[in-house]
Amino acid sequence: MLSLRGKDLVCQQAVELVTEYLEGSLSRRNRRRFEAHLRACPNCSAYLEQIRVTIRLTGTVEPEDLTPEARADISELYRRWRSE
Repeated sequence: MLSLRGKDLVCQQAVELVTEYLEGSLSRRNRRRFEAHLRACPNCSAYLEQIRVTIRLTGTVEPEDLTPEARADISELYRRWRSE
């Protein structure tokens, strides 16, 4: 987990917390700080919305929608990730 010091989040910290925010795993304090940052930062708010759209759209992709090259690329990325 990201170490959060100080009162306000900076954009880099907010970006690093997006996954935890969407999964609901932030502490109440960090969730409040994250949401306060979003209210003041249109760029991070837009980034969060882009991630939400990406998650929603990738949930609709079927294996047959992908080219053989795309399937191979995804499989290779997964293999590399698992080996790390």
